[in-house]
Amino acid sequence: MRSSFFILLTACLWPAPAVEFYVSPKGNDAWQGSRGRPFATLERARDAVRELKKTGLPPGGATVLLRGGVYPVSRTLELNETDSGTPAAPVVYRAEGREAVRLIGGVILKSFRRVSDASVRERLDPAARSKVLECDLRALGVTEYARLTSRGFGRKPSPAHMELFFQNRRMTVAQWPNGGFTKIAEIVGAGRDDDHGRVIGRLEDGFYYEGDRPSRWKTLDDVWVHGYWAWDWANSYEQIDTIDREKRLIRTRPPHGNYGFRKGQRFYFLNVLEELDQPGEYFVDAAAGKLYFWPPAAVKSGEAAVSVFEGPFVRARNASHITFSGLAFEYIRGNAVEVSGGNGVRVADSVIRNIGNSAVILEGGANHAVSGCDVYHLGDSGIQMAGGDRATLEPGGHEARDNHIHRMGQWSRTYQPGIQISGVGNRIVHNLIHDGPHSAIQLSGNEHLIEFNEIHHMALETGDVGAFYMGRDFTMRGNVVRHNFFHHTGGVGMGAMGVYLDDCSGGATVYGNVFYKMSRAMFIGGGRDNTVENNIFVECEPAVQIDARGLDPRPVWRNQIYKTMKERLDAMRPDEPPYSTRYPELARLKKYYQGTTGVPPEGNRVIRNVCVGKWLDIRWLADPRIIEVADNLTEGDPGFVDPAKMNFQLRDDSPAYKLGFKRIPFERIGLERKRP
Repeated sequence: MRSSFFILLTACLWPAPAVEFYVSPKGNDAWQGSRGRPFATLERARDAVRELKKTGLPPGGATVLLRGGVYPVSRTLELNETDSGTPAAPVVYRAEGREAVRLIGGVILKSFRRVSDASVRERLDPAARSKVLECDLRALGVTEYARLTSRGFGRKPSPAHMELFFQNRRMTVAQWPNGGFTKIAEIVGAGRDDDHGRVIGRLEDGFYYEGDRPSRWKTLDDVWVHGYWAWDWANSYEQIDTIDREKRLIRTRPPHGNYGFRKGQRFYFLNVLEELDQPGEYFVDAAAGKLYFWPPAAVKSGEAAVSVFEGPFVRARNASHITFSGLAFEYIRGNAVEVSGGNGVRVADSVIRNIGNSAVILEGGANHAVSGCDVYHLGDSGIQMAGGDRATLEPGGHEARDNHIHRMGQWSRTYQPGIQISGVGNRIVHNLIHDGPHSAIQLSGNEHLIEFNEIHHMALETGDVGAFYMGRDFTMRGNVVRHNFFHHTGGVGMGAMGVYLDDCSGGATVYGNVFYKMSRAMFIGGGRDNTVENNIFVECEPAVQIDARGLDPRPVWRNQIYKTMKERLDAMRPDEPPYSTRYPELARLKKYYQGTTGVPPEGNRVIRNVCVGKWLDIRWLADPRIIEVADNLTEGDPGFVDPAKMNFQLRDDSPAYKLGFKRIPFERIGLERKRP
């Protein structure tokens, strides 16, 4: 009896081991997948798991162990419901021990030399002629160069062009000006007045540029321009159709940018051989099959590679309880991992870098997760999570947790955030997100939790943007932004916000966050029923701003309220459960839609906050009497522990506590993995 008891106890404490298959760059798919005779590809290991499942997975599931090394990938690992595990018997693909496993969708470049073609050297700036190297791509078997495509605001992401990476960083297609912008000198014709009183030229007419830089270029074939043509939050890449160098007039090929051209807006030229004039720039001559590169360090000091495979590395459709762990996904033109449907697929403790589009897409299904990953140098977004049913308010349960995400949106510069969340009931917790041109987090949907994240140095190239952003839907309610640290955002033109509840967004709770050195840290753009409580604002301009744009009589705002917002409100059937019971405050909108005077920002509460610096700005038709502002500490020393080191925890003797302020768990904000 005693021995039987210990056998049972052991079985409970130490689950049965998984069946193991091995994969190695030195393996062979004709072998049996043992440690001594491993497979060569993930596809073969997947098929072995499928064979195993015909007789049933063992209690511990199945584990595919990848030995260290580089795995060139030229086709997608396709998974479906037949590849699923169970909660008790998952299927796991992971690196063995601490071995470095790299899945690469590109070609590593080994043979650089001085430029041999005299005609090419003559086109280069004299200072660059001795610095620029060439690589014969055709000799390496690279014959498809995937040229630049039109992308940016309002464009559906498509696989990127072939890119060059060096020392784990994306290099720059040769451009002018270097690292900055020139400006639209003038629009063509009279243009038209937009709803904000600005004159915008027609897309098909083109625009005038400043200076004579294009006169030094031998050819204009495949020269592009990238710009913020009308607004600082809407960019696009446009291929030049014609240039009149005498008139300094550019016309671009369709599809054009969304809003036309406006005088003074920013743009630059790219994909010009003559502008390969500083370290880190490159140019691909597709006709010759050559890559020209000015390396920022000795070319032998790091790895150089071009992205070739369109991707993704992994596509899981309706698959469940599968984990990828300890892997590196690199050098791909499209998305790295795509998951749709299914339940409990995880990407964990991995590196996803140098990606043409987005790192991980979670679309539908439930309880998928990306955790403990380093995600950086991304052409588009980091993680996209869409889960849950907005009609029924059934939660999706997806989670992005403990990820370090930075340098996203390096091609599609706007609306490609570190994390994008939509649907119902998903979570973004304990992430570190920084260094991006636009937003860190963009949200749509209901009852998401954004908690314990650190976000800094965002909006570095754009304006009228939020580090956290949601907007333009009365029914997106129940979202909680809690215990995050926002600091040091950028912002051009109209600037940037920390938490941006744009265009009448409502029903959000912003609680217990810390904002430091932000312009307009907390912004309510005409929305209703938002609560801003127990936050700390330090050196923001201002801490809180609220307006009543829903009352603006101009056509642009009336169209938004009575068409866009009304259509989205009606689509969720607010008079019926679950919306009528979960969000009864939506019923108060009915009386405003019986009239034509707009919708005021009622139900907003700004209570028990601490502010050092500029406090509250209520403007643009807003009536302060309908906004609850109470028990905020806005004068005197609040008693920070160590503000010089950005420790804004309050001392025990802080006067804020007498107003009902609750302690913020500042020490828990940010990545979990770095804690002891």
